[in-house]
Amino acid sequence: MTTPPLAAIILAAGKGTRMQSDLHKVLHPIAGQPMLMHLMASVDALAPAHQVVIVGAGRDQLAAALGDRATLAVQEPQLGTGHAVQQAQGPLAGFSGDVLILYGDVPLVRAATMQRMLDRLHADDAPAIVVLGFEPHDTLRYGRVIADGDRITKMVEHKDATAAERAVRLCNSGLMAARSDDLFALLARVGNDNAAGEYYLVDIVNIAAADGRASAVVITDPHEVAGVNSRAELAAMEGDWQARRRAAAMAAGVTLIAPDTVWFAHDTVLGRDVTIEPNVLFGPGVTVGDRVTIRANCHIEGAVIGEACEVGPFARLRPGTVLGEKAKIGNFVETKKAVLGAGAKANHLTYLGDATVGAGANVGAGTITCNYDGFFKYQTVIGDGAFIGSNSALVAPVAIGAGAIVGAGSVVTADVAPDALALARGAQTAKPGWAKRFRDVMIAKKNNK
Repeated sequence: MTTPPLAAIILAAGKGTRMQSDLHKVLHPIAGQPMLMHLMASVDALAPAHQVVIVGAGRDQLAAALGDRATLAVQEPQLGTGHAVQQAQGPLAGFSGDVLILYGDVPLVRAATMQRMLDRLHADDAPAIVVLGFEPHDTLRYGRVIADGDRITKMVEHKDATAAERAVRLCNSGLMAARSDDLFALLARVGNDNAAGEYYLVDIVNIAAADGRASAVVITDPHEVAGVNSRAELAAMEGDWQARRRAAAMAAGVTLIAPDTVWFAHDTVLGRDVTIEPNVLFGPGVTVGDRVTIRANCHIEGAVIGEACEVGPFARLRPGTVLGEKAKIGNFVETKKAVLGAGAKANHLTYLGDATVGAGANVGAGTITCNYDGFFKYQTVIGDGAFIGSNSALVAPVAIGAGAIVGAGSVVTADVAPDALALARGAQTAKPGWAKRFRDVMIAKKNNK
């Protein structure tokens, strides 16, 4: 059977008043990625022909975030969910296929769940609408799905429900699947004779039922359809996402010494037999190879960590960091756009920015690559097996040859040849007895005051 083309309508016109933020609600991040992008990543897995995002307040922010990834349709004024979905009719003119109705502040629904909805839409009994339902611990605020098996007999909003209907535990997530022809024909018949005076999307199910056409419900985990309307709910969703990601990491062979203190990004990739100590935060864009140890209190973002590396404690790896196999970044070391070869070491108190460090090189404590002159960035290249003495400043652009040694305390401003010794510090002088004479004079002055 040929799969019909798919369009997704994502509702994101709400003002998000409870967030108390200048940032659009659906652009607040979960695991380092805006909520809306979590949802769209799941939609992308189904290869939709069209994605239409319904916008209202904050539309400029959404336009900037989405670019040409989706078509925007403006809902103004905002007269309910049914009215919101109607705004996609123009952008989808001429489209014939399946439509998923989704919500930008309900970001964690999986592609597999969306596919289940579409599969149910094309089952032999051909329901008019497929609704995604769930059974939460607290049902009080949700609309109810009255069903016989998986066939819906009635949909009702909580504020309009009877006591008997409110006793039903099956709730409406708001997510739906329908054929485009059915969807917009049914929406045209929705009225606003209800407690809020709004055009409810759920009424299309009741209108279809009045026409003798049944609709169906697909049930999912409440976690997938959790929504965000406040900072507290955002934090709760982040916490839930992190807890699930930690459990998945441990199930896949990662040791988390104190799981609740480790924070992942949406795209963190971890190898087998990785050990992560307490208080480690991963920003976006991190890949960790097998048998890596990340010690306590590290911040890692935009970095690729090769097999059997050791990082930390108290290390910061910034975007563009690449560590070769068995490289070591120690305590209070910061890297940015730094590539370390296999077995290279920077064990403590070092900054490596815009640098390439060869295999087996050792960078001593207190070393700094001076990569910025206030206007431009410059490269430092340290060759294989080179040794950089403690408290050295490498003023880029500069190259330290393979096997070269830079004496401790040097300020290196010119290239160093392979296997050479570079010393760039003032000559030491000694004045015997000077310290004692100085103390005697100063004590006498102090006593005469």
